[in-house]
Amino acid sequence: MAGLPVGRMKFWEGFGEIVRDLAPRNAAMMARRDELQAAIDGWHGARRGEPFDHAVYERFLREIGYLLPEPPSFAVTTTNVDDELALLPGPQLVVPASNPRYALNAANARWGSLYDALYGTDVIPEANGAGRTGSFNPLRAMQVVTRARAFLDEAAPLASGSHADATAYRVKEGALEVALKN
Repeated sequence: MAGLPVGRMKFWEGFGEIVRDLAPRNAAMMARRDELQAAIDGWHGARRGEPFDHAVYERFLREIGYLLPEPPSFAVTTTNVDDELALLPGPQLVVPASNPRYALNAANARWGSLYDALYGTDVIPEANGAGRTGSFNPLRAMQVVTRARAFLDEAAPLASGSHADATAYRVKEGALEVALKN
């Protein structure tokens, strides 16, 4: 329970309370699911070989309560939402932090890839063969990497060394660890 302001006993007592509260409701929902599935299976079994009639099937699903009427229109509002989530459009992804590739993909999807942003804009000059031509320009890509590492040195400087000399990034025991050439 590292990092949580809740002791082990308090956690397990609370968890047990949740299980005791929700187990009967879950059992009731599963029983209802079994009833609906049995009714649907019976309906299909009784009509084996007959042509399918969508309207008749929909009426049946409504009769057994599988399909419900459309609810009236409504609006949902929230308060006290972090500005980053409320004002910046983008996917809100939850990924396992133990998989670096998933975490990188989630960060790229949320904030965009720094490399993609630099490659596709005029931040990198198109002079001397570094134009945005074709699907990929290796010369431009090298300039993107150089500029991105310089930006990281400005925005998130290392305790010692430079991002230009980084050979690997990893999270070790909750801290970012950067391996340098030296």
